[in-house]
Formats: sequence, C-alpha cells, structure tokens
Amino acid sequence: MIGRIAIVILAVTLLGLASVVLLSRRPVMAPIERPTPEKFSAESIAQGEALAAAGHCASCHTRSGGQPYAGGYGVNTPFGIIYGTNITPDLKTGIGAWSIEAFDRALREGVSRDGSHLFPAFPYYAYTKLSDGDIKALYAYLMTRPAATAIVPANTLSFPFKIRALQEGWKILFFKSGRFQPNSSKTEEWNRGAYLSEALSDCSACHTPRNSFGAEKIGHAYESAEIDGWIAPALNESNPSPIPWTQDELFIYLRTGVTPLHGTTGATMTPVIREGLALPIVPDSDVRAIAVYFSDLDRAGTRGGSTDSITREALANSPLGSGQEFDPDANLYAAACMACHYNAGTIPLSSRPELALNTALTLPEPTNFIQVVLRGIGNSEGAAGLAMPAYASSFTDGDVARLAAYLRRTRTKLPPWNGLEAKVSAVRKQLAPSN
Repeated sequence: MIGRIAIVILAVTLLGLASVVLLSRRPVMAPIERPTPEKFSAESIAQGEALAAAGHCASCHTRSGGQPYAGGYGVNTPFGIIYGTNITPDLKTGIGAWSIEAFDRALREGVSRDGSHLFPAFPYYAYTKLSDGDIKALYAYLMTRPAATAIVPANTLSFPFKIRALQEGWKILFFKSGRFQPNSSKTEEWNRGAYLSEALSDCSACHTPRNSFGAEKIGHAYESAEIDGWIAPALNESNPSPIPWTQDELFIYLRTGVTPLHGTTGATMTPVIREGLALPIVPDSDVRAIAVYFSDLDRAGTRGGSTDSITREALANSPLGSGQEFDPDANLYAAACMACHYNAGTIPLSSRPELALNTALTLPEPTNFIQVVLRGIGNSEGAAGLAMPAYASSFTDGDVARLAAYLRRTRTKLPPWNGLEAKVSAVRKQLAPSN
C-alpha cells in the first residue's frame, strides 16, 4: 500500500515538473543588427539616462572597477550568487543584437532573447509595471553606451535552483504581470513617487521580507528585511527611527546620503544614492516625489513625538561618556567614538552623526550597529565626505558588545539587546570583501 502511494506521489510530481517545463518554453527572438546611435533621439537617451540612474541599474550590472553596465557584480541570494549580466550593446556578450521587443520581454516577463527564463534577482516583477515610453528610453540609453566585450562569471546556484525552466513554476506562484496603476485618491506627485519606487527603483527588493522561495511576502511590504548581512529598516509606520521621516528629511537624504536628524547612508543603500539619486541628471521633482510617497507610508504627519523635544533630549545626552572614569563602558565609548559623534551645539550636525537619533541603535536587532563598528565606513561607502574607521582588528567581540549595550542603555529608552557577544561573533565571521 505504501509503495503504491509513493508511486502515485512520484508520478504526480513528475507530471507537474513536465507541465512546468512545457509551460516554460518561450520562443527565441531573432537577433538584429546593432542599432546606431542616430536611431535614437537625444531626448529619449537623456530620459533613459535619468531613469537608469534612478533605477540604480549600474549597481547590479557593473563589477568593482569594471566598465559601466558590462556586468559581473555578484548578487548574493540564499540559493547562491547570481551575477549581473553585460547590458552594453556588445553583439556577442551584451545586448547589441536585442530588438526593443526582446528588451521589453526581458523587463516585463523575465525572459531572455534566447527564450530562457531570467532569475528574479533581476526584478522583472517590478519592471513589468514600467510604461512603454520608459522602456523605450532605457533601451535608447543602453544601446548608445560604449560596447564592452565581457563574459560574466557563472552563477553559483545549486541544483535544482539553477534550472531556468523551473522559474516558470516560480512565476505561476509569485509573478503578476501588469502596468502600474495610479491611486486615484492620491496626488499626482504621490503617484509619481509610487511609480518610481515600485516600478523602477524596486525599493521593496531590499526592504520587504521574503519567503523560503525568495519571493516578497504578500501583505508585508516595507516591513524590513535582511540584505547582505545588514538590516534594511522598515519604511512604513513601523520604521524605528526616533524622528519620523518627513518629506524634507527624505529628500535631503536621498539627494545627499545624510541628514542631521537621521545620520548617514551605508551598505547597499550607498550606491542607490551616490550612483543614482544623488546625480544631477535625476530631477529634483522625481526625488521629491519618492520622498512624498515614503513619507506618507511612514505616517510622518501623524506619528507621535515632537521633533524638537526628541532632538533636545538627544543633544542633552550627547556628552554622556565624558568624565565617567568609574564606568569602563563609558570610557570605551569616549576613547573610540566621542570625538566624532559628540554634538555640542543646539542642533546636530550632519558631519557628526548623533547616535541617539540613529536607527542602528533603535532597531530590534543590533546587526547594523555591529556591522558599522566592525567594518567602518570608507570614503566611498557612505555620504560624501564622511568616513569611520573599522574596529574589527582592534576591538574584541566583548568590546563591541559592551559598546552596543552602553549606547543602547544611554541613548535610547528601549530594552537591552540580548546575546550581544554571540551576535558580534556571528557578524565577524561574515566579514568579506564586497563584490
């Protein structure tokens, strides 16, 4: 009896896999001669350049030190590393032989010119919402970039995740094709921000938790997620920042990477800003629209607490650690951190991030605080002009744990973090060169 049941289960499984493979078949789209730059208008190319910047396309399609858009950047996933492809107009290793139809299908359906399925590390599930005009502009911009002959490394996905045909099953379960639909109850500016955030920049990719299949969890948009060993904070009303993200604060942060009331950018958010939203080719109106959208999601206008009173309290606590010889934890902070983080004036300075206002101390987990203490922030890794030394070689796990506990205790009113030293040890083991 058990043997018959096993045979039936196996037969059903094989039938299901065969069905998925059959459904996954897509036709090859004929190659074309590489379009000449003269085929595209200057306006369309400029529009595509701004869109590519706002969508931080170069971040995933440019390896460190490589030619822009020539691929090779490794995207870490729970299933292995997926390398960004060469999207320059090279005929052999890039997309020079791709028609606009093939390009459109890749962005909106996740299918390559040769008919193979793309892995959802490439966010076609977001790009499916793009307008026809924006897709044509992106195509014009990429087809007029310098061609680069570059073969990217092979993905490290294990079996069966590396089988592209099985992506059809993923799409059946989690992919919904369709253009962006404006919210008629919101303003034009809000809808522009929603479009840029949801369809182009794919902000949810880092800030929304994912299920065991790597798909974003429905109903949990922007509720925080872990990305490359860092925590991308929630962007909705559960955002842990002591001071709400107003439209003005968000605009300044997205344009510069730092604000006096929230501190500096870091980790994977840095290229989104420095190589994208901070560039002058992205219009202020688009960055402002994104700020409007997320400020609304954050409920900045209705969240409790006075910005002035919270700021005053933070500045009043800024000197803590000085002259406390009886407290070894305070001495550790004073010796290593206070020189750069102490604010003596009536307002915090962007150049001296006020830790009492930083989400690294108010997140439920100490991950980001530990990461920044161990790794530091280089000149190219945070806001322009700001840097922090790495303490991985000079601080023990116990030192970092003591520092985290001290600042959580003296700069917030939140409960202490548990198991700090073990968490420091776990983060230290993950330290590795960036892609």
